[in-house]
Amino acid sequence: MLFEKIRKSTLVLLAGLMLGGTVWAQTLDVATAVVPATHTLTINIKGTIGPILSGTDPLGFNGKSGTVTVLASESLKPTKHTATSATYTLPPGAIKVSEGGKHFSTKSPSKMIINLTSTADILTLVIAGPNGLMVTDTTFLKANSWTNAVLKHPGVFTPSPQKLTSATTAGGPGCQVKYTIFGSTTVLGFHGTGSSSSTVDPVLADEED
Repeated sequence: MLFEKIRKSTLVLLAGLMLGGTVWAQTLDVATAVVPATHTLTINIKGTIGPILSGTDPLGFNGKSGTVTVLASESLKPTKHTATSATYTLPPGAIKVSEGGKHFSTKSPSKMIINLTSTADILTLVIAGPNGLMVTDTTFLKANSWTNAVLKHPGVFTPSPQKLTSATTAGGPGCQVKYTIFGSTTVLGFHGTGSSSSTVDPVLADEED
């Protein structure tokens, strides 16, 4: 009987040590785990708006300077995709626009659509502005500016910067800006430069009481 009690006590002790070691190891793994860094993609498109390709240009953008800045987390996943395209939904405030002296930041979600074709990689931004203004900005980049990885998560394009060439017909190849306001739609060309970069988001320390 005494031997049996000693054997049971030993087994209980060993089980406790093994369990405690497992818990300690798990705690250590969590404490020492490296959290993957997150990145923010910045795309800058700037240049001159025009010529008028269709419509009457009621806002007078033709010949004026224009800038579009996009901020997007590289952890985003597409809301829609095909074998050669991806559509991303960007949160309010992700896009800043300056066109013809008018400036605004998006107050509602926007769309960023990337199409990879044999002749160009096409970036399309669908933006809602103030007073019912709707803007579709289409930028033609060099073919193979992005890899297929951009169809899973947003990322930088290369080369950066690169020259942007205006479209010569509405809906044709080349960069163009379409806007609709007060029931009127205008399409203008656009030429300038496009660039992209990526930065690591800062890791904020937990606030202590």
